[in-house]
Amino acid sequence: MDLSSFYAFLSATCFTLVGLWWNVLERRPQLLSTPEVRKLAGGIYLSFLLPALMGLFAQVAPDRPFMWRTTFGLVAVVGIVSTWRMIQLDGQVPHPGPFRRFRWVVVVLYAAILVLGLAPSVAGGLGLEPIQVAAIALICLIVIAHGLTWEFLTQGESASATTPPPRND
Repeated sequence: MDLSSFYAFLSATCFTLVGLWWNVLERRPQLLSTPEVRKLAGGIYLSFLLPALMGLFAQVAPDRPFMWRTTFGLVAVVGIVSTWRMIQLDGQVPHPGPFRRFRWVVVVLYAAILVLGLAPSVAGGLGLEPIQVAAIALICLIVIAHGLTWEFLTQGESASATTPPPRND
């Protein structure tokens, strides 16, 4: 698969997952019951939106590496900051699942993407183009996002159980 097709597929898939996430939240409003749970739901949203944006920008000017390097770097900074905030929230959960316990890996992956944007020559030792290494990091981010979504949906009920569901009187 050529990189342009890969990034087109990645972007379309992640934007679809963003839309599906909106549907989940619309059907399960209790997942937005407290500020903490809303922040975690927002973290899931960003888990799919940020890779979608990187995939989209990778296609804008594939012959100009500066474009993807700049946008990947900026989006990676947003990913690092937002993930760090999610890690702080995860510390308040009594029994986080394995994806939440290892959310720090997301920070490492975004940091790798940032480094690739700033110094693409670091990918040379792997025998791959920098944008290919970034693609591998994005695949890992999406796999982790799926796991975080699963944990949120299966543990989200207990996290929001302190707020009773809305009544239809």
